[in-house]
Amino acid sequence: MARVDRVRGCLLGGALGDALGWPVEFQRLERILDRHGPEGVRTLAATPGRPAEVTDDTQMTLFTAEGLLQAGQLTPEAVLTSVHAAYRRWLRTQCEAAPKPDETGLMAEAWLYASRAPGNACLSGLEAHAAPPASVPVPTGERGPVNSDSKGCGTVMRSAPFGLLGLGPERSFQLASDCAQLTHGHPTGYVAAGAFAALVDRLVAGAEPRAAVAATIAQTAASAGGAETVAALERAVRLADEEQPGFDAVERVGLGWIAEECLAIAVHALVAAAVVGPRRALTLSVTHSGDSDSTGAVCGNLLGAAYGAAALPSDWLDQIEGRTTLLRVAGDLIARTPPPTP
Repeated sequence: MARVDRVRGCLLGGALGDALGWPVEFQRLERILDRHGPEGVRTLAATPGRPAEVTDDTQMTLFTAEGLLQAGQLTPEAVLTSVHAAYRRWLRTQCEAAPKPDETGLMAEAWLYASRAPGNACLSGLEAHAAPPASVPVPTGERGPVNSDSKGCGTVMRSAPFGLLGLGPERSFQLASDCAQLTHGHPTGYVAAGAFAALVDRLVAGAEPRAAVAATIAQTAASAGGAETVAALERAVRLADEEQPGFDAVERVGLGWIAEECLAIAVHALVAAAVVGPRRALTLSVTHSGDSDSTGAVCGNLLGAAYGAAALPSDWLDQIEGRTTLLRVAGDLIARTPPPTP
């Protein structure tokens, strides 16, 4: 499979999972099943003539990509500064009604100015700092200065692009971890973001999903501050092995509000996809009592990275908001990817 299809699939799949999950976020599993039936969420909340809306998860993922694309040299310092500036631009879209006539890039796209329940830590961290704090990043395993107690899933849901440039698992992990500290200072929050980016990198490079997950768990276990993320990922894989894929098993993995559980639910659904396929895996990732849009977005990123855009449900993809932009940004990331080393 061509790398281009995996990169496109990662961004499109993230938006698809986001759009599938946000209408049931905050709802208990019992209510979701009463409304959608025993098979869970299987339709997008699209109205005639309008696309299925995405949330801040997809918005921030796109701004992460734009920050990387504008970073010049992909050094840690340059990436941190550029991604922070991109997040500050995203913050403006949450405060302004529409783009100004002279805006360029993502800031020129009116559909990105919708405010759809962005996370408090993302907002407060960016509002408080016009530039990256001088002490960010901190040594891995230490608490960062921005929202030092927060390990919300806002670190993970936006970090797929770090794994889409062919930088390798180590660099992807480190850059995502560094940039997660711009809003979340708890070690688990930023280590989980690093683990997610490293997993995306491995999948896009063609690694088989279970092997990619195992390698990422080992990598995370070797990182200071990685214990909670490792435990969550190991539980996710164990439950996928021990039980038939189902909503009760997903809820035993977690609810997704915190970073390691968000990633773990997505990984659980990724592993289950080998048995049930991508469509059912996406349904599993959002049909639970927690942060359904974020777990769906991260699952969609992983499924697209593993199996490519062609494996995602085309009838759902046709309905998602921002598809043209997602494909354009995917193309820009592919063009920025360095050629393989001979």
